[in-house]
Amino acid sequence: MDSLLIPVLILVLVAAGVLIGVRAWSRRGERPTPSSMPQPAPDSADLARAAAARLNEEQHRRLYALIAQGQAMAAIKVYLEATGEGLRASRDAVAALAAHPQPYRAPEAAPEAVADEEDVPQRFPYRYRAIASKGDVTREVSSNMLNDEIYGRIRTLAKSGDTEAAATALTRHSDISMKQAREFIALLGD
Repeated sequence: MDSLLIPVLILVLVAAGVLIGVRAWSRRGERPTPSSMPQPAPDSADLARAAAARLNEEQHRRLYALIAQGQAMAAIKVYLEATGEGLRASRDAVAALAAHPQPYRAPEAAPEAVADEEDVPQRFPYRYRAIASKGDVTREVSSNMLNDEIYGRIRTLAKSGDTEAAATALTRHSDISMKQAREFIALLGD
């Protein structure tokens, strides 16, 4: 019995080796299926925001309806047709949109043209207070034709040394005299 044990063990080991070899050889020829391929991680919310921005309201609604129904392929097709991007980019975009839902945002309107110097300044529904002080001297301008943006431009002019243009802009956007505007700008320029 002992004389047969060693050849049987060798035979079992050889059979196991052949079986493992055959399985490895057969797996080399298999093509990976889409479900077995690793899915690329969507580039988080940035990709989702960019993808959502490329859709109009109707496309956005349809795409999220398909995502909610679990119809990823149909959602990819909608995105591909809407944007004209490639299949891989559309797949990544839909994956990002599914992982990071984005509300629909209408495209922002083009910024309005800057008003000419001859135009009348816009009046706002609030009074803006601008205060400048140096030492114990303090000046205040309060106007409903000023806001942060306009006051920022005036301050930039004053700090760049163009005090006359800054004073002129301040008088256009407030009810103060040129003398008062120059006194105010003198406190900003330093």
